[in-house]
Amino acid sequence: MVTVIDASGAVLGRMASIVAKRLLKGEEIAIVNAEKAIILGDEQMVKQEYREKREIGTQRKGPFFPRMPHMIVKRTIRGMLPYQQPKGREALKRLKCYIGVPDEYKDANMERVGIPEKKPYKYITIEELSRYLGAKI
Repeated sequence: MVTVIDASGAVLGRMASIVAKRLLKGEEIAIVNAEKAIILGDEQMVKQEYREKREIGTQRKGPFFPRMPHMIVKRTIRGMLPYQQPKGREALKRLKCYIGVPDEYKDANMERVGIPEKKPYKYITIEELSRYLGAKI
């Protein structure tokens, strides 16, 4: 049984930490509308931080940081898992992230996690960030 989580309006860090804990417990999770999640903070500061993450390393050796929204979400969750250990690798295999809502999850009961109580003042959506990083969505 797959748990479907709608990321629309969810704060990326809060959602990622909740999802990481649930993955470690053995749940299978699919995140839909990954591009609509938000990152709190000043827009220019967030863009600069993610641009620096992309520019670290070399083309040959990495580290490689993604541009696509669903892969940014997946990479953020990976950072909250013990990825270098077998249990972390297995947990990451149980995670699927999607841009939009695929046909198989259209009628599914969607859960919302990491939603702020009131609308934040400064934020940027993952879609805007991805376009800035050069993704062609």
